[in-house]
Amino acid sequence: MKIGVVFAGQGAQYSGMGKDLYDNFPKAKEIFDKAGEEVKHYSFEGTHEELRQTQITQPCVYTVTMAAWEVFKEALEKELGNEVEIMGMAGFSLGEYSALTAAGSIPSIEEGLDIVRQRGKFMMEAGTDEEGNLKGGMAAAFGKREKILEMVDEIKGDHILEAVNFNSPVQTAIAGERAILPDLVEAGRERRIKVKLLSTGAAFHSSMMDPAAEKLEVLIREKGIQKPEMKVYSNTTAKDMRENDLDMPRILAIQAKSPVYWQETVENMAADGARAIVELGPGKTLTGFTKKTVEGVGAFHVQDKETLEETIAGLKEMKENE
Repeated sequence: MKIGVVFAGQGAQYSGMGKDLYDNFPKAKEIFDKAGEEVKHYSFEGTHEELRQTQITQPCVYTVTMAAWEVFKEALEKELGNEVEIMGMAGFSLGEYSALTAAGSIPSIEEGLDIVRQRGKFMMEAGTDEEGNLKGGMAAAFGKREKILEMVDEIKGDHILEAVNFNSPVQTAIAGERAILPDLVEAGRERRIKVKLLSTGAAFHSSMMDPAAEKLEVLIREKGIQKPEMKVYSNTTAKDMRENDLDMPRILAIQAKSPVYWQETVENMAADGARAIVELGPGKTLTGFTKKTVEGVGAFHVQDKETLEETIAGLKEMKENE
């Protein structure tokens, strides 16, 4: 049986994330110990405000996802052996770095942590002015994609306002300058499109991230990161990253300032034979997207001991019913 594995991104964080994994699994504890005391503190005890700060959030979420991966990988091999094949991976935004680590493109947790720490810093700098005030923000719009795109085009005027995350057939995230976001909410109300402002640290995946993308490309080039050996679906194309003509520094630089085609990623995973998609990391946002996007595909998530056990049991049941 083929399954896809996906990694949670920024926005899924919460205080206490990863603590249960740390307490119950030696491999998870090893990952957190490598990440250091600061990551453990913010992951286990960080306040909402602290965990909104991009430079804090990114290494913490990355660590939780990698701990969940090590625990899930071990349980999958022990309980299902060669009965289940991971046919591909993907990660939502920041989660793409987790997928690349799991797929061997980023050679170690330590290397991955260094990259995402600097990525978070670059994005924070791009998203704030000289006084440290946020220049942009994000919102989630619920409705048909074409109607949401029409609304954005009609109201943006001279402001930066862009549809940036195509999450499911019924949800699209929008990023742009803070000054235009109240107009977006009002426009949604007039068009009967629900628009919810998001508690994010910047206008991620928009053109406002251009400065961060430039710095990130230099960093990835210095690191010598190569394409993965197994299939990793790219955020920007929803296709196998290995088939992209661009090199990894350019791919990941473009990712920081470009839309995430998550709906298409899930659809492609299913079309490529995934009978289930397992989300690793804090929360279950991506699991919800899977359920809204494809029918007949199992949707599971692993963020603690309980959900790990539920996921393994669910995969076993699916395998038995084949």
